[in-house]
This record gives sequence, structure tokens and C-alpha cells, in this order.
Amino acid sequence: MTYICYTTSMANVKIAYAKAHLAELLARVAQGERIVISRYNTPMAELVPAPQVEKVQRKFGTGKGKAMLIDPRAMDPMTDDEADAFLQGRY
Repeated sequence: MTYICYTTSMANVKIAYAKAHLAELLARVAQGERIVISRYNTPMAELVPAPQVEKVQRKFGTGKGKAMLIDPRAMDPMTDDEADAFLQGRY
């Protein structure tokens, strides 16, 4: 029979220390360390590293047909009257 033992570094800090040194504690957690925050030597919370989320690779063409042009004339060129009105601020 084989026994596997995982050893993890775990620190125990008081609430006052955690409040004063939160950035430092978060940096340690980002390195993989687990930190227990306690009040009167009673564990209240545990800071653990977030699970690694795998980024999904987007596939080309998945948005095809999902965008719709509301005004069918939106891409038509302006007429001379529309261009003059636009330049004068009336359009």
C-alpha cells in the first residue's frame, strides 16, 4: 500500500495583522501558500489560491449571423443634399 503525503505551507495570522498586511498576504497566497486568519486563536477564515481557469480559445466565425444592421440604407453613400445638411448641422 502506498501513502501519498502532500505538505502545504500554511500560516496562521491574527485579524489585526491581516488587516494591516493584506497586500502582502495576498502576494503570498498568489505564490501558493494557504493562510488561516484567526480571532482569539480560533480559525475564522482561510485565504487560498484561486483555482486556475483555462481560457477557451475562440473559433473564427462563431459570431457569423449574430450581428444585424438595423437601417438597410446605413451603408449607402449620402446624397448631395444629405451631405450639405450634415455639414451645416441640420442632419
